[in-house]
Amino acid sequence: MPEALLTTTISKGELLSRGKVRDIFAADDALVLVATDRISAFDHVLDPGIPGRGIVLTQLSNFWFEKLAHVIPNHVLATDISEFPEPFNSHPELAGRSILARRLQPIPVECVARGFITGSGWEEYLADSTVCDVPLPQGLAECEQLPEPIFTPATKATEGHDENISFDRMVEIVGGETAERLRNVTLTLYKQAASYAAERGILIADTKFEFGFDQDGIIIWMDEALTPDSSRFWPAESYKPGGQQPSFDKQFVRDWLGESGWDREPPAPTLPPHVVEGTLERYRRAFSLLTERDLDF
Repeated sequence: MPEALLTTTISKGELLSRGKVRDIFAADDALVLVATDRISAFDHVLDPGIPGRGIVLTQLSNFWFEKLAHVIPNHVLATDISEFPEPFNSHPELAGRSILARRLQPIPVECVARGFITGSGWEEYLADSTVCDVPLPQGLAECEQLPEPIFTPATKATEGHDENISFDRMVEIVGGETAERLRNVTLTLYKQAASYAAERGILIADTKFEFGFDQDGIIIWMDEALTPDSSRFWPAESYKPGGQQPSFDKQFVRDWLGESGWDREPPAPTLPPHVVEGTLERYRRAFSLLTERDLDF
């Protein structure tokens, strides 16, 4: 198992931000996005990191960006650090976990597609038989597949949880034309990815996308793409509606934290070795099934 990369320091590199997972640097008129091995849950960055996790997230995103490029353009300019500008091309620790990306004006809405009823959608459904004001049939079981995938936007929170909103509220935020375009693109991306994944043994229960405008006002797909961080991946072979499902995503960490008795106030408990190893194993398994190749670490 490789050593976890938890932070990046690039000499003469202009750091713009450190998020829960990514370090973002300015690179002339572009950005260098670095996926570290930090992992967060319940709005806390956890200790230790998951070695190689950032490589899995980056390589899987690159796979999807390329595979679904016919649906909408994305922000990727280069994936090989030899094509990055100085000083980034002389930092081998960035290899495999970084991309050179376009600078965009982020659209301040998370675009979520749901094909199964789970998570916060299940909680709302129990109360109102809706998800983000989208009415759903009566009598659905937890984690049951929906008759058709639905679009459920959310506001992007700089701190704390994102908040589910209605489509009408999204229209108020971004305008009707943009909202319609984002809904259509989100559902198209989800349906094509979900169909592909199901043939390879993974059910994509839900996923979130982010988009931005380029300098010409064109909508561009950005951030990450259909990873275990931004999606719920369930093994198809064990799927059975009526309760929580085994997963290839961060739910393994969330479940352990819940069982630990942590009250979600700092400090967060330290992840034991079996949780670190089990998380990486799940991420790598999802990558292998979806891309039909293995990572060399």
